[in-house]
Amino acid sequence: MNKSIAVYWRMTRPHTLTASFVPVVVGTAVVAPRVESIRLDLFVAMLIASMLIQIATNLFNEYYDYKRGLDTEESVGIGGSIVRDGFKPGTILAFALILYGISALLGVYLCIETSWWLLVVGLISMFVGYIYTGGPLPIAYTPFGEVVAGFFMGYIIIAISAYLQIGYVPTEAVAISIPVAILIGSILLANNIRDLDNDKVNGRKTIACLVGHRRAVYVLIGFFAAAVLSLIIAVLAFEVSWFALLALLSIPLMIKAVRLFWEDLPPEKLMPGMAQTGKVNTIFGLLLAISLVIANI
Repeated sequence: MNKSIAVYWRMTRPHTLTASFVPVVVGTAVVAPRVESIRLDLFVAMLIASMLIQIATNLFNEYYDYKRGLDTEESVGIGGSIVRDGFKPGTILAFALILYGISALLGVYLCIETSWWLLVVGLISMFVGYIYTGGPLPIAYTPFGEVVAGFFMGYIIIAISAYLQIGYVPTEAVAISIPVAILIGSILLANNIRDLDNDKVNGRKTIACLVGHRRAVYVLIGFFAAAVLSLIIAVLAFEVSWFALLALLSIPLMIKAVRLFWEDLPPEKLMPGMAQTGKVNTIFGLLLAISLVIANI
C-alpha cells in the first residue's frame, strides 16, 4: 500500500520529539567547555538513537492502545496510523522493533567508543520505553508516567550525552537536567489533561484522572514553576553559567500553555495547549543550550 510522506511523518508524532532531542543538545552543550572539540559522531549517534527510541515508544503506544480497544478513528492526539491511515497493527509493531534494532546498533557503536556500561543503561531505557505502554500494567496508565518519562528522557539522556563527551557526569549536568526533566514530564501531563475524559472511561489512573481537570492544570503550573526554580538553583548553587537564565525567556510560553488548558474543553479544543507545552520544552531547551555555548565563547 502506497503511503505519503506526510502519513509516515504523522506516525512519529512529531510534536513529542522535542522530549528526545532537547536533552541530547543540552547534555552536550553543558560539557562543551571541558573539551577542545565536541565528538560530533557521538553527538549525532546519540541524537538519532534517542529520537528513534522515542518514535518506537510512540509506535508501541499506538499498537497497544489499539489492541486494548482504546483508539478509534475519532480519537484525538494519536498518530492514527492504524485506525485512520490503514496500517496493520503488526506493521506498526514491526516498525517499532526495527527502530529499536537500529538504536541498539547505534548504542553498540557508542559503547565501543566509550564504555560498555552504557549498554546496561541503554537496555534498561529501551525496556522502560516498551513497558511504558506495553505489558500488563503500562506505566502510562499510572500516576508515575510523568516522573518516569522525565527521569529517563531528561536526566538519563543528558547524563549519557555528557558522559559521551568527557567520560563522566559533572555536577552541573545533573543540576541542569532537573528543569529539563520536569518540562518533559509537563508534556506528558499536558497530554493526559487533554485525554482525561477518555482515560477515565478506560480505567487509567493518570495524575489528571485522579485530580480532575482544574487541579491538573494547577499541577501543570507547579511543573512550570519547579522548572524555573530548579534552573535558578542550578545557577546559584551548582556553578551553571548565569547565561543559562536566558532560558527563562520561555516563561511567557508557559503562561500561554496554562491559559490554553484553563477551561475544561473537548480534547480537540485542547490540542493547541498540548502543542504549546511541547513548544515550551523546545524553546526552553534550545535557549538553555545556546546560552551554555555563548557562556564559553
